[in-house]
Amino acid sequence: MIQKDHAYPADELMPLTCRGRVRGLEPSRGDIDDALGKFSLTLIDTLDTLALLNKTVEFEEAVRRVVADVRLDNDIVVSVFETNIRVLGGLLGGHSMAVMLKESGRMVWYQDELLHMAKDLGLRLLPAFNTSSGLPYPRVNLRYGVRGPETRTGTETDTCTACAGTIILEFAALSRFTGDPTFEAHARRALDFLWEKRQRNSNLVGTTINIHSGEWVRRDSGVGAGIDSYYEYLMKAYILLGDDRFLQRFNTHYASIMKYISQPPLLLDVHIHKPLLPARTWMDSLLAFFPGLQVLKGDIRPAIETHEMLYQVTKKHNFLPEAFTTDYRVHWAQHPLRPEFAESTYFLYKATRDPYYLEVGRTILENLNRFARVPCGFAAMKDVRTGSHEDRMDSFFLAEMFKYLFLLFAEEDDLPFNVEDYVFTTEAHLLPLSLSTASNSQAPPLVNNMVLHISDLAVFTVCVL
Repeated sequence: MIQKDHAYPADELMPLTCRGRVRGLEPSRGDIDDALGKFSLTLIDTLDTLALLNKTVEFEEAVRRVVADVRLDNDIVVSVFETNIRVLGGLLGGHSMAVMLKESGRMVWYQDELLHMAKDLGLRLLPAFNTSSGLPYPRVNLRYGVRGPETRTGTETDTCTACAGTIILEFAALSRFTGDPTFEAHARRALDFLWEKRQRNSNLVGTTINIHSGEWVRRDSGVGAGIDSYYEYLMKAYILLGDDRFLQRFNTHYASIMKYISQPPLLLDVHIHKPLLPARTWMDSLLAFFPGLQVLKGDIRPAIETHEMLYQVTKKHNFLPEAFTTDYRVHWAQHPLRPEFAESTYFLYKATRDPYYLEVGRTILENLNRFARVPCGFAAMKDVRTGSHEDRMDSFFLAEMFKYLFLLFAEEDDLPFNVEDYVFTTEAHLLPLSLSTASNSQAPPLVNNMVLHISDLAVFTVCVL
């Protein structure tokens, strides 16, 4: 467990220098550091990965470490969005796994400790939602909230659509696990406000919005950075919660995406008021999640087409550059080991059972081992053209990339539980569908029954964990 040996209890592993990244001790990287809260981020983000990989002993040890060592009352300013999806989601996913193991006779000592920590964290995030619109401030001080000079935050006026619209799964799960409706109510209010502020002619949303006035600050609209998981959470909120309103909103947005943004196989940003005019001629790598969402929607053909375009970009550059042009040239050259392309590959394989997607997965795996693997883990690419590295391994690499590649190649017997009983959050945390209030919901299954194929993933999965 290289993260534990070299970095614990730091938030992240620095894989080139084999040490932990502690905020304040390393040079500031700007907004990227807002994910770091001195709460052992990678450990929490990786809990349910350990359970899925059937590493029960390691999972139990990790849960004990989190319960014993992690503090959430730090005087530190963190991203509401990142803390929600990575830490709150990680605690809830870990709790879901611990409950499952306890029911099977293991971890009998577990008394909802992770859930208690999740509620503590949820209460620390709630002050960010104290706005007239209900849209959360983008940052919060874990100890002091957003009010007063000691918080060193609370002066922001803008947030991204995804930042405000990617709360509902974690907050609703927290409400339903604890019986406290407060969290879900705040997340629903934010989603309702975003829906009301959609451009009524195009039915699209912008990228950033003023949290006080509700005015759009950036009026460009796409399915990548800044908006991506807002659409994902409308669909998945319907799947998890059984509320038809979320599906109706998703379908309205989806029709507009396919009318204006989708230019097969491309997905190009447009202006919400002039949706027939492209807003830019390049795409960002975060939109690689969208084919997977289209699979959940049941719209397979455009998912296949966009995924194939992304695969061609990947084959050309070994990884998806952070941004690339319509003719597949590099626009931004970094690649921080993002998992979205692997995620869509997994869902497309599950939907089609086409072994082609196993070959795509093998390409991802081989490129990671060939170009990103370093003695202490896997290093982000500073430039996909030169192969240079950055001393960075984000927690989402273990939380998401490992999960989706393992699931892609695993045989049914390799899985310790049925993943179809869960919804994946945007950070690939597992929330049980039993949380739904609509027990007879007509929600579509997340994935079809599995017929999976094993590969050489075993060495890969053990090497860092």
